[in-house]
Amino acid sequence: MDPALALSGLFVGMLVGLTGVGGGSLMTPLLILVFDVKPVLAVGTDLFYGAVTKTAGGYKHLRQRTVDVKLSWWMAAGSVPGAVTGVLTLELLEHSLGEDFDKTLLALVAGAVLFAGLAVAGRGLLGRRLGGGERESVPLHKRSRLGAVLVGAAVGVILGATSVGSGALIAVALILIFRLTPHRVVGTDVFHAAILLWAAAIAHMFSSNVDWGLAGNLLLGSIPGIWIGSHASARMPQPALRAALVVVLLAAGIALSTKAGWGRSLLAFVGCAAPSIALGLYLMNRRNRLPATVTEPASERA
Repeated sequence: MDPALALSGLFVGMLVGLTGVGGGSLMTPLLILVFDVKPVLAVGTDLFYGAVTKTAGGYKHLRQRTVDVKLSWWMAAGSVPGAVTGVLTLELLEHSLGEDFDKTLLALVAGAVLFAGLAVAGRGLLGRRLGGGERESVPLHKRSRLGAVLVGAAVGVILGATSVGSGALIAVALILIFRLTPHRVVGTDVFHAAILLWAAAIAHMFSSNVDWGLAGNLLLGSIPGIWIGSHASARMPQPALRAALVVVLLAAGIALSTKAGWGRSLLAFVGCAAPSIALGLYLMNRRNRLPATVTEPASERA
């Protein structure tokens, strides 16, 4: 047993349970940069560890009724084959691009995650002036089903190759495209990620990319961590949970940017800006919550 690995699993597990984000976005860079694990083993091991961890968290959120189950299955219809495709093509792409493949993908994902964090902060600060309100579930007409499948497929390919995206990118879609409430974002994200991660993890098992001892150490901390985080998420006020989502999205972007080799100036800027954005977001939502409830016309609430 390695206490440092177990504590890392506990920390990341709590973040995943609390916000739905942070698994591959934080754990894979952590394994490579801090524990000096080979990238291919870090990816495969993180996917297996994440699958077990998010299965526990997904079950907890399902019991708490914070999951849009139908939307999750439609996303899985695209993400599962996408993940398997990513794993199967990983070795071929590595031969042609080498390390540039991982760095290019990580740079693109890092930019998307950082943008999403700022977009979520802006949405919360500006309130309903940005458009339609948040909702508990998504009406699954033809267009929304197609969107769910396409979003799942895109994230699945990225996750299969890099282990990144099951939380950060799906959370972006759930917030900006499907406009779910923060509680439903977390629950739906974790539940869908469990399905997606098992597909990718099994594919990596067949490629011998899983370090079982390393995974066991991480799971010692992550399973109780995600249980604690999932239990706490349903009881947090929504402004605070939205602020937590912003912080974790920006933290995930910083971790990915570090691995992708971005300049220190960008990381320093985001690192300094994140606490201020989160505090401003929380205070603005708290101040505007009562007037919005009193003055909003019934037609807009519908």
